Parts: sequence; C-alpha cells; structure tokens
Amino acid sequence: MAQLALPTSIDFALPPVLRNEHGRTRTVGVEVEFVGPSAEATVQALQKALGGEIAEEDPHAFALKGSAIGDMSVELDSRILHPAKSGEAQGRVLPRIAAWFGFAASYLVPCELVTAPVPMDRLQDLNQVLTILREIGAKGTQDAPFYAFGLHFNPEIPRRDAATVAAFLKSFVLLNPWLRREVAPDTTRELLGFADPFPAEYVRRLASPDYWPDIPDFIDDYLAANPTRNRDLDLLPLLHHLDEKRVRAVLPNEKINGRPTFHYRLPDARVSDPGWSMAPDWNRWVAVERLAADREQLDAAGAAYLTFEGEDKSWANVIEQVVRA
Repeated sequence: MAQLALPTSIDFALPPVLRNEHGRTRTVGVEVEFVGPSAEATVQALQKALGGEIAEEDPHAFALKGSAIGDMSVELDSRILHPAKSGEAQGRVLPRIAAWFGFAASYLVPCELVTAPVPMDRLQDLNQVLTILREIGAKGTQDAPFYAFGLHFNPEIPRRDAATVAAFLKSFVLLNPWLRREVAPDTTRELLGFADPFPAEYVRRLASPDYWPDIPDFIDDYLAANPTRNRDLDLLPLLHHLDEKRVRAVLPNEKINGRPTFHYRLPDARVSDPGWSMAPDWNRWVAVERLAADREQLDAAGAAYLTFEGEDKSWANVIEQVVRA
C-alpha cells in the first residue's frame, strides 16, 4: 500500500468537461463530518484563519460569510437541534430545549461543515479547512470506529440534458464496485453509515447501451427503483431541480433541496489524520466523469457488464482496467 502523503502534496484532478453550459468553470460543494470542537468553536477558528463574518443561526448552527475561500456553514448534524429549520410550530416551542439538548449531545452528534460551491480548479484551497480542523482537535472516522463520518461532494452537472444525466449515472453504477472497494469501508461503517448501492435490476437497465431515455422517463424509472436518499450517488436533488412536480408526486415529504448538482456520499472522513486528503476520493469521482464523457467506451463497458457472470468484486477488477487505461 502506498504511503500516506501530506494533503498539500496530492493533486486534485480536473474533469474532462471543466466548464458548464454557460461557459463558466463548474463548481463543487463539499461536506465534512467530524466530532470534537463545537460548531461555535469551529466557526471562530475558521474566521480567525480565513477572515469573514460570522452569523449565528441558532446556538449550534453558524455561517461564515466572505472568507478567503468562500462562504461555509458549521452545525451539529441533527435536525431536532435546529427547530427553526424543522417547521414554524416547532420553531416557536423548542428553541431553548433544543439549545440545551444540543450542548448535551455535542459529544455524540457530529458537526457538519458545508462549503459553498467552489470552482473545481480551486479544490486544493479547501485543504486549509482540514488543517484548521486538525489544529482545533477535530476527530474523524479513525477515532470513532462505531460511527461513519461522511465526506460528500456536490459537483455541478456540466449540461442539464437527458444524455448527460444518463451518462453520469451509467458511468457511476458501472464503476461503483471499484469505487466501493477503493473506499474500503469496514463492516462496522458499512452497517452504520454507508449508503445502499443501486438495485441490481436497475443497474442492468442502466448498463444497456440502448438505454438513453428522455428526462421524464429517466426520472420515472429512477424514482420507481430508488424512492430514497439512501444511495451513494443521490440524484434526487438534481431530479428535483429538473422536474420538481414529478419528484414531489412520488416523494411529497422527503427533505430535498433542488440544485443542478450530483450528491456523491462517501463514508470516510479521516479528519485528524495529517496524511488524509480529499483528493483521492475526488480523483475517483473524476474517473466517473471521464467514463461518462466517452460514449463509445461507456456503451462498451455497459455491454461487457451485461455479459459478465462474476461477483461485484470480480467486476471491480475488470472495470479497473478501464479506469487505469
């Protein structure tokens, strides 16, 4: 196994399509979970290092506006601790109780740091955030074996047409056995926090070189097979953005904020490890983008998958050759 490198020594790969349909550099938002310092202590440390103005939303949720690397927020990752976000009725009744409970729960409930979208060619800047978190004693996956601390990427889709949406999901499901192997969650983390893979029958449908539906059919097929946020590539925010009414007809009460991004969920944020970087996980996502951008190779990989008779771990070895080519 390769030795761990310092975060600043690992390059963030660029996707094959760097600009969106408007000619602007595509963006990506990042979410990191950790425990240790409070949300307030964390946002104060970020402000000290990066500048900006702090806005308190409640005793356990803070925003940092105008920092050197953009806006970000830090909050305890539990909706019950933020009553103003959970509905007006609760917001009138629970603030003091929620604040008290939040202080008690801060030793058990992780904090979540969320960045505003940053240009994909500036992802390296976010390593400063990891350095700040380590300096104030933030802990991650390796410090809590019974909890999966998440790392999430929210990359902007390059085009909002049906072919692009389908190509990305096709690429992801074909590469997912390899992606999950590389992430290598142990059994405990898989049980506690890793999202479920896409259903096998749906993967086979996606893999077909003949499956290139229009947006309405794609959304209908997706919702029929995946009426849930519990996927490692969660498309519901994107589909909600593309056709809110169609999504809400199936999931009227699901918490979904529509946006033109994918939501790629990873179960491993090793925040306190000085050798940990987000770059390897991001670079594996770029492998998804590269396959999605190559229609001929994508169709060939799909056809090969449909004739493959081995287990996922064996397919991971096959598809890895495509990634490494």
